[in-house]
Amino acid sequence: MAREPDEELKKAFSQLHEKMLDTTQKLKLADIQIEKLKRSKQFAELTIKEITSYPEKTKTYESVGRMFLLDDMESIKTGLEKRMKNFDDKVKTLENNKTYLQQNLKECENNIREMIQQKQNKDTSS
Repeated sequence: MAREPDEELKKAFSQLHEKMLDTTQKLKLADIQIEKLKRSKQFAELTIKEITSYPEKTKTYESVGRMFLLDDMESIKTGLEKRMKNFDDKVKTLENNKTYLQQNLKECENNIREMIQQKQNKDTSS
């Protein structure tokens, strides 16, 4: 009967460890997504900067899938600015999610520490 609490403790420890690993994985994924969005935004900024230096009557094309459509410079700039705003919104959402995941990770670490401390206290008192 003394083994049941140990088994329960092992099971709880295992579940917390799994949750911690899952959270760590999600944090890494969020970092990768944030970096990708930042690069995409930087690419859009550079594109706007480049096409701004061209004469106003320059023919510009926008890629749509596997084809290119002739479009005026202003609508291309507007489209790029909308994309940049969208990238910023997504980064903000991912940053908030990342903060939540970090808090969750700290909570898991604290719970694991508490379980280890309780186990050590039980072992020393026995």
